[in-house]
Amino acid sequence: MNIFTKAAFTVSLAMSFSLASVSVFAEEEAQAPAAATSSTSSTSEVISHIEKALVEVSKSDFSAAQVHLKAARTASELIAGNSDVAKKAHSILIQGQILSKNGNVSRATEELNKALALYKSL
Repeated sequence: MNIFTKAAFTVSLAMSFSLASVSVFAEEEAQAPAAATSSTSSTSEVISHIEKALVEVSKSDFSAAQVHLKAARTASELIAGNSDVAKKAHSILIQGQILSKNGNVSRATEELNKALALYKSL
């Protein structure tokens, strides 16, 4: 009888592990399309923050611009696909943030417009 209970316990344990692994694979498959959607929403979020930062820089309100640029950089890091365009756009965004922080309105606007054009092409 002892052998029978150990065998039953082993079989039930194996079945629960197999069911758990099937549900994990199903969850991973369900998240794959969401990753593509997340990438496009991140891109639109970056574009939105850069546009808001451009408005604030043109008003010379650099503290508000920094908030939008930090949010744009955070969203930029979430963009899937490590393409050269995405890396270049991210580096231009960083340069625009530095120039904005230093108070250089014309150069910051120029760099942010470049970054905006690159993100719109993604």
